Amino acid sequence: MRVATILVILFILALLALAGYAYLGDMAADPQPVRVPVQVDTNG
Repeated sequence: MRVATILVILFILALLALAGYAYLGDMAADPQPVRVPVQVDTNG
């Protein structure tokens, strides 16, 4: 019973750590220019 309680507490702490890292961590991608050619049909 004591081991199960410790495992549950560790699991909750791991979830909190993961949420904190996702919220506070610098996970933004570096901006990169994107060029996509577009064909415009003007023949109506």
